[in-house]
Amino acid sequence: MSSNRGVAYVGPGKVEVQSIPFPELVAPNGKKAEHGVILKVLSTNICGSDQHMVRGRTTAPTGLILGHEITGEVLEVGRDVETMKKGDIVSVPFNVACGRCRTCKEQDTGVCLSVNPSRAGGAYGYVDMGGWIGGQAEYVMVPYADFNLLKFPDRDQAMEKIRDLTCLSDILPTGFHGAVTAGVGPGSTVYVAGAGPVGLSAAASARLLGAAVVIVGDLNAERLAHARAVGFETVDVSLDTPLGEQIAAILGTPEVDCAIDAVGFEARGHGHSGSQVEAPATVLNSLMNITRAAGKIGIPGLYVTEDPGAVDDAAKHGSLSVRFGLGWAKSHSFFTGQTPVMKYNRALMQAILWDRINIAEIVGVQVISLDDAPRGYEAFDHGAPKKFVIDPHNQLKHLRAA
Repeated sequence: MSSNRGVAYVGPGKVEVQSIPFPELVAPNGKKAEHGVILKVLSTNICGSDQHMVRGRTTAPTGLILGHEITGEVLEVGRDVETMKKGDIVSVPFNVACGRCRTCKEQDTGVCLSVNPSRAGGAYGYVDMGGWIGGQAEYVMVPYADFNLLKFPDRDQAMEKIRDLTCLSDILPTGFHGAVTAGVGPGSTVYVAGAGPVGLSAAASARLLGAAVVIVGDLNAERLAHARAVGFETVDVSLDTPLGEQIAAILGTPEVDCAIDAVGFEARGHGHSGSQVEAPATVLNSLMNITRAAGKIGIPGLYVTEDPGAVDDAAKHGSLSVRFGLGWAKSHSFFTGQTPVMKYNRALMQAILWDRINIAEIVGVQVISLDDAPRGYEAFDHGAPKKFVIDPHNQLKHLRAA
C-alpha cells in the first residue's frame, strides 16, 4: 500500500486534491515516531480555521496539506504504542501533544511545549503549527498515539454515529470550551457571536450545560435561519438596531451573563453599512458592551499573530483596537487560545453516544467525497449553513443525503 491523496492549499482562494506520499512513522524533524500510528481516514472535516489560510489571510505556504479534524481507523501501529491496535476507530484531537511536557501534564494540550520548534502548540495541516501533515487525506500519521487518540468503545456504534462523532476532533470541544470558559451554567443567559459550526457548537454546549436562553448573532441570513430551526434565539447584527436593543427585545435587558466569540479576526462591523467593512475588533468590543458586570467572555474564535490581508498595519501583526478599559471597568474575565480538546472529548463522546446532544443536526453536517473538497471549500466560504465532512474512502456514501 503506497498511494495517498490529500487536499492541498495551492494559493489564495484555491485548493486541489493531489497525490501525496503515503505516511510514515516519522516526525517533521525527521526522527522516527514509533510512538505513532498510521490511520485510514474515515472522516475529515473542513474548518473555518482552514478557510483563513485558503483565503490567504495567513502565512501558510502553498502545497500545505490541510486538515486538522480527523476520525480514522488504525491501520499501522508503531512498536512503542501499547493501548491502540489495528482496526480501532478513533477520534484525533486537532492538538498535536506529546503527553510528557509540563503543559500536557496540566491538561493544557493546546500549548504542548514539545511538538513545535517555533512556539508552544501544534496542529495537523496548519501554518506555524509544527509542520505536521494534515488529515484531509486518505491516510495520515498521528504521533504519541497512546496519549492523543480517543478510542470509541464499539465499532458498529461508532460507524452509526459517525456524523456526530466526527465533530469531536475540534468544533464540539471548541464550542464547549467557549461555553465553559464563559461561565455558562444552569439558568445562564448566553450570547454567541457567529452562527457557523463553532458558534452553533458553542450554542449547543451552552444548552447542554443548562443555559436558560441562548442567543446566536450573525450577518448571514441563511445561517441565522438554520440556527432558529435548531432551537436558538437569533439576532441579525447587519441591522442598524444596536445589538443591546436586539438582546433586550428577547430578554428584557440589554445584557447577558455569558458571551462567546466564535468569529475571530475576520469579523465585520455591525449595522447595515458596517457589515460591508472588515473590523477585526468589532466582536470583542460588542461582547464587552453586552456582557454584564463581572461576567465572562470565552474566545474560541481564532486570532492570529500575522495577517497579511488585514485592514491596517497594526492588525497585520495581531494588534487590534480593543476597548480593554471597558472590559476592565466591568470586571470582565477573558479566556483565549487553542482548545485543549482532550479536556472535554471523552465526556462529549458519551453525550453523543447516549443521545444527549445531536451535534450533526445542529451544525448541519454534510458528507462529501474527497474529490468534492474544493467545492465544499467554496460553498463554506460563501456562508453555507453546513459543516462539510469529507469521506476519503467512500465508506460513508450512504450518509451523503442525510
